[in-house]
Amino acid sequence: MHLNQAEAAAICRFYGKRLPTDAEWTAAAFLEQRANPPVGYVKGERYPFPGGVNPTVSHCLSGCGNYQGVAPKGALNRGSGHVTAGTTKPGVNGLLDMGGNVWEWTSTQQGGGYITRGASWWYGPERQQESDVESKSGDIAVVYIGFRCVS
Repeated sequence: MHLNQAEAAAICRFYGKRLPTDAEWTAAAFLEQRANPPVGYVKGERYPFPGGVNPTVSHCLSGCGNYQGVAPKGALNRGSGHVTAGTTKPGVNGLLDMGGNVWEWTSTQQGGGYITRGASWWYGPERQQESDVESKSGDIAVVYIGFRCVS
């Protein structure tokens, strides 16, 4: 993707949306809010992973679901890259790709940068947990950081 934080925010604005705050991102990823969630999820329950009780719906280096990234075999020295958006199984709140796959920009500033959440395919599942907060310079643009827009 290779978009910095300002570019990601501009794309969201183009579509009449915005980047989520860190609080919005974590509530969506870890706190089940659906009125009638499917089996395996309980309304009001806070989960350790965006996928629920474990990271099996996520794509990551090891310990997650059985997904194959889009990078050609042997192209990366660690993992297989991201998977196409929307190809993992739904997690908390029915959302896709909240854990693993790519870090996601938020609009929340911290430590001279912006908070990113969710971890990427480069890491194991432990990086997906709510307590793992990353702050990256807003001008960095790399393949393992993406974004989602909210309204």
